[in-house]
Amino acid sequence: MAPKRILILGGGFAGLWSAAGAVRKLDKLGLGPDVARVTLVNRDGFHGIRVRNYEPDIASARVPLAGVLDPIGVDLVQGEVTAIDTSGRCVTVASASGPRILTYDRMVFALGSELARPPVPGLAEHAFDVDTYDHAVRLTAHLDSLADAERYPGQFTAVVVGAGLTGIETATELPGRLRRVLDRAGRTDPVRVILADHNPRLGSDMGESARPAIDGALAELGIEAWPGTEITSIGPTGVRLGTGTVVPAGTVIWCAGMRASPLTRLFAVELDSVGRLPVDEFLRLPGRPGVLAAGDAARATVDAGRPSVMSCQHGRPMGRIAGHNVVADLFGVPMIALRIAWYVTVLDLGPAGAVYTEGWDRRVVTTGAAAKATKQTINRRRIYPPPGGDRAAILAAAAPLVQEPPTA
Repeated sequence: MAPKRILILGGGFAGLWSAAGAVRKLDKLGLGPDVARVTLVNRDGFHGIRVRNYEPDIASARVPLAGVLDPIGVDLVQGEVTAIDTSGRCVTVASASGPRILTYDRMVFALGSELARPPVPGLAEHAFDVDTYDHAVRLTAHLDSLADAERYPGQFTAVVVGAGLTGIETATELPGRLRRVLDRAGRTDPVRVILADHNPRLGSDMGESARPAIDGALAELGIEAWPGTEITSIGPTGVRLGTGTVVPAGTVIWCAGMRASPLTRLFAVELDSVGRLPVDEFLRLPGRPGVLAAGDAARATVDAGRPSVMSCQHGRPMGRIAGHNVVADLFGVPMIALRIAWYVTVLDLGPAGAVYTEGWDRRVVTTGAAAKATKQTINRRRIYPPPGGDRAAILAAAAPLVQEPPTA
């Protein structure tokens, strides 16, 4: 008899840990690859530490998937998912060698989220972003090239559009990044960084408690705060505001909002306002037998009726539990309900430190250097898979548990 097929779509925080969680559960049941095989589909061969893409140096922000998947016996298929047939239980993947059709007995949809790109004239042609590793590398190459370009007004002005967490983290790194480019070229041009958002308050996602820390960091770093600002078009050397004013700028970085993978629409179910799939407490997609969803593409209830947040904080435990449950569902053993009873946010503020908050109302616990140390522990150690290809360590990290909050 052919082995059962468990298909994981996506190699991000939810997808990678779904795959590892599935293998762990198969091990616990004493079932080898002759009984069930796990396959992960990802557009490339890397697990991206996406939350680091705003940092100046992201050389270590990608982990080769083979180093995690090979030791635990997960097959990797590289390519873009183009079609999903839930009635026929198969997925079409556009790979380098041509289209492939992968059948499944159970599937976890974990294709994550992407930057929202509204139809702003010039956005696609002229703006940068940090949504993916490749896009972040493109931004770095652009910044490095500024000093070699012919001089023009606003050459060392950067406009960051969107003052959510990613926008703030990106903006607070930019004054230093731009000055280092100038220093290498022996130039002393003025540096200007503008953080613009259509909301009347910047950093509204962080709540009132964190506002003094954010405002203080922007002031300390010389970043201009432009709340209530509409960007109506983007050109090669500047932006046009809703007022009609043109602001010269050599760099425009778009950080305004996220949406779930557009492939969630293939399931023909009602999606939430950001395109996420509705899942039950076991991360199953109602009305689609054999399908689970996790991470940014899924809307789960995590704490006192609150929905999950698009973040690795929720994506990782959702992935581990989805991996456990996809095997449990396949072999008729008890599943585990998703429960995440805590919520923290650690916002990087560049050279000004960070701010650490707890709870859904985001009560500030620490700021400055102490919060920065916690942020670096999270970004550079806590969210990485165990190194060295240690099978036991990888599977231990895939246990269907919710980690304790990071130390403030």
